[in-house]
Amino acid sequence: MRIDIRLPLGLLFMVFGLLLSGFGLVSDKGLYQRSLQVNINLWWGLVMLAFGTAMLTLGRRSHRRLSADEPGAASQTKSTSAPE
Repeated sequence: MRIDIRLPLGLLFMVFGLLLSGFGLVSDKGLYQRSLQVNINLWWGLVMLAFGTAMLTLGRRSHRRLSADEPGAASQTKSTSAPE
C-alpha cells in the first residue's frame, strides 16, 4: 500500500480554508480597516480551499491510476518469470 501525502494535506487545507472563509464571511467589517477594507480571511480561505481541492484531486487521481496498474503488473511478472 502506497501512502500519498497529497490526500491528508489536501483534506487539511480544505478544512482550514473552509474555516477561514467562514470566519471571513461572518466577521465584523471593522476588523479590516488596517488592510484597506480587504477581507484577508475570506480571500486566503478561498486560496487554501482551492489548493486543498487541487491536492485532494491529484492525490485521488494518482491513487486510482496506481490501483488500476497493480493487477496488470502482477500478471506480467508471473508470466515472465523463469520456470523452476
